[in-house]
Amino acid sequence: MTAIPGNVASCAPMNDPALAACINDRVIANADAHAAAFARRDPFRHVVIDGFFTPDYADSLLAQFPAFERGNARNEAGELGGKSTVERIRGLGTPWAALDDLVRSQAFLALIGRLTGIGDLLYDPYYFGGGTHENREGQDLDPHVDFNRHPVEGWHRRLNLIVYLNHEWDDAWGGSLELHSDPRSPDDRITRVTPLFNRAVIFETTEWSWHGFDRIALPAGRRELSRRSIALYFYTRERPEEELAGTHSTIYVDRPLPERFRAGMTLAEADVEELRVLLARRDQHNQRLYRDVSRITSELERSRDALYSGLFGRTRYFAGLARRALRRLGDR
Repeated sequence: MTAIPGNVASCAPMNDPALAACINDRVIANADAHAAAFARRDPFRHVVIDGFFTPDYADSLLAQFPAFERGNARNEAGELGGKSTVERIRGLGTPWAALDDLVRSQAFLALIGRLTGIGDLLYDPYYFGGGTHENREGQDLDPHVDFNRHPVEGWHRRLNLIVYLNHEWDDAWGGSLELHSDPRSPDDRITRVTPLFNRAVIFETTEWSWHGFDRIALPAGRRELSRRSIALYFYTRERPEEELAGTHSTIYVDRPLPERFRAGMTLAEADVEELRVLLARRDQHNQRLYRDVSRITSELERSRDALYSGLFGRTRYFAGLARRALRRLGDR
């Protein structure tokens, strides 16, 4: 196991120069260039930064990355899948506790604000949806935009910061982050980010920041690998008016049929399996939407029952009846 660097306990900085305890000093030195890259909006605002952490610190995070079995491996449909997450990173060991101290510090939040032009950023103490992510063979992630409000605090979700911890990866294996201009459009443009070790990507979360990754299909002799990353999400209390939208959960776009599926094609077993996966994914998304509609309907029914219970509720109910009766009389 890689030794934990001696300065890891002092990761939480009190001022900007102390960020170098865990953040590569080149990140700070090149902050203006990174900010310019983030502002380009291609396909939306993002920046890729190699060597984000100091080398020894990145090694220590990987050395104490949690086992797949320790995390939550259930998907949004409640089924066991090929993705495992641990949201509460502080309990994963000394380097992870140091990371928690780092990302809540004002100096770190100010650095991310400088890189992105988004000030007054808020750290999420719940790590809702974030923390460690591990994806195994066969796992993918349909293009989506993220939930836009913190489920507890109601803050606006503004930024995703992902740091990858994979010493070996190839775009041909799937699993590379894909940033889409619009996955629903035939003219969709895709920017790919290979999830290589100590590479960070920071991107805005808006109603158009579509992202996901293709199904992981590792070559023979590499099936023991998995796609490991750290996901950190940041919020603000307000956001620009032009970016406002009604509160929503994650919104997915189901992947279209691959172009090779054409009239007259003879399906191989691999093709049939891919069709099964695509149909099952669409069914899962439909089931989730059905559950959401059912939940909202139940909440409305409970609200109605509460409204019309007791003296106040009954008075309101009969007043409503009287108003409707008067309207009917007026219509005669």
